[in-house]
Amino acid sequence: MRYQDRLIPLVIICLISFSLACGLGIPIPGFGRQESTPTIDLDADAGSGQSEAGDAATIGESTATPALAPTEAAEAQQEDAPGEQAAGDDVLASDQIFILPGAEPTTLDPHLSGDATSSEYMVEIFSGLTTYDRDLNLIPDLAESYDISDDGLVYTFKLREEATFHDGKPIRAEDFKWSFERACDPATGSTTADTYMGDIVGCRDKLQGKAEEVKGVEVVDELTLKLTIDEPKGFFLAKMSYPTAYVLDRENVESGGPNWFEKPNGSGPFKLAEYDLEQGGIVLERNENFYGSPKPTLERVIFLISAPINPMTGYEEGLSSLGASEGVGYDAIPIGINDLSRATDPNNPLSKEFVSAGVLSVNYVSFNVKKPPFDDPKIRQALNLALDKQRMVKLVFQDTVPVANGIVPPGMPGYENPDLSDYEFDPERALELIAESSYGDVTELPEIVLNVPGEGSEVGPIVETMIESYKTNLGLEISVEQTPWPEFLADLSRPDMPYQMFSLGWVADYPDPQNFLEVLFHSTSSQNHGGYSNPEVDALLDKARGTQDIEERSALYQQAEQIILDDAAWIPLYFSVENWLVKPYVRGFWIPPLKAPRFQYISIAEH
Repeated sequence: MRYQDRLIPLVIICLISFSLACGLGIPIPGFGRQESTPTIDLDADAGSGQSEAGDAATIGESTATPALAPTEAAEAQQEDAPGEQAAGDDVLASDQIFILPGAEPTTLDPHLSGDATSSEYMVEIFSGLTTYDRDLNLIPDLAESYDISDDGLVYTFKLREEATFHDGKPIRAEDFKWSFERACDPATGSTTADTYMGDIVGCRDKLQGKAEEVKGVEVVDELTLKLTIDEPKGFFLAKMSYPTAYVLDRENVESGGPNWFEKPNGSGPFKLAEYDLEQGGIVLERNENFYGSPKPTLERVIFLISAPINPMTGYEEGLSSLGASEGVGYDAIPIGINDLSRATDPNNPLSKEFVSAGVLSVNYVSFNVKKPPFDDPKIRQALNLALDKQRMVKLVFQDTVPVANGIVPPGMPGYENPDLSDYEFDPERALELIAESSYGDVTELPEIVLNVPGEGSEVGPIVETMIESYKTNLGLEISVEQTPWPEFLADLSRPDMPYQMFSLGWVADYPDPQNFLEVLFHSTSSQNHGGYSNPEVDALLDKARGTQDIEERSALYQQAEQIILDDAAWIPLYFSVENWLVKPYVRGFWIPPLKAPRFQYISIAEH
């Protein structure tokens, strides 16, 4: 699952905006672009303050254009071949250091992955059997090749002989066997193993304490791994790209204690060189022995977390106030709604550095259908009808993101639902539904609380707009409670999930409607936190799972999506569009529509 708390964020970027407390200061090695390598001291006369994690508008979703279709500005930024020297007569800078704002991960243990922020780091440090390229093609990663049996149940992977962990230790099939056993071990506490590895025969038995090993994982020889799944599934290979299926170094994990991931021996294009969340910095360092292509050009990627400086200031004026060398600043920053108009103004030089692209993500409010008053579908439908989403998007996002009229984001390869019927704004009908409900009147409804991830005194314009709409249109008072992101995620996974309604975002783990519809709404899914259950939807999703015909499969998902909307399990709010400012000397920058390695494609031209 890739929940966004920036939402995430893809990245994070929660539905609402929240602030991160400012760090106390961290010396970040290699910050300056010079041989003397000065450090940055965030305590140096910087004072105190807060850095905004971003508005819901910072990371948004795509329009009906393909998910990878770049804007004109994006094309200009992405025209160079990935990982190669910049086009034309450009020469690469001698110091390949890329600096950007970062968000605090919940964990860097891939088997505990569950949010987009954490995944953004994991995909660079670790790797698995498959991954995605820049064209959203699923390609072998640590696997050199794979073979699928005629019945679609057995996957045989040949591993790259040259692939190693960061310390040079060869990666072998036994490493995957141990890693998969760990991910499916209930002692690990993974909340995503059931969803992403549960197809493997024996995984769920081990998760439930019924088996000692995952019998569907077999080591044929040191370079051959065989996986047997429970039924044919066209998306199984895509699931193997998710961090829960990443390979780990057993010795590193077992000798490193509970925080082993602070000094991980990964296998991805970058190593973790610095990890100090208390002080506010994460530094990635190039893996010189990376097996894949393209090999990274950047020497270091520096994420400043909770730095006491506004990202726009750090981008335009540099980071000298934090002790950095003159001329050193952010090389790229995500843009929030407050800066969007200035960044896109054609009369502003910044507009030439603006990059925007859709991501496969949806932002929503979910109802807990097991808790009053949302155990009554008429109340859920009424709240959908009483929210003018078009007005909300216009007021908050200046019409820069599309309203979500469904669950599956536009741009999903091979899937469209043009006849989908959503709730049109109709407050009068909303009041009628409340009158028809088991409660009879707004005054008879129990107290309603909307839970949102975050901390601070402000909940953000999206939530404020929603609350005001319900008060104005229904006479309904809804209170808001904030919960820190790690606790929020933990609450969602509790068997007795405590929230009545909650705001979140979901970023695709792989480009398939199954990752939205089945993962989030099947009654047996561990990610179905709202408790939604409809036997007709389950039957459609079950049938689609094993259907190989693309058109038939798409039709099944279309039916399921419409029923879910009719049942009002959610209030889909908007799809996401990710907006960045990127310096002209940055080459190969791209905005993945899902969480995938991206820094190996980036380089810095001489400037």
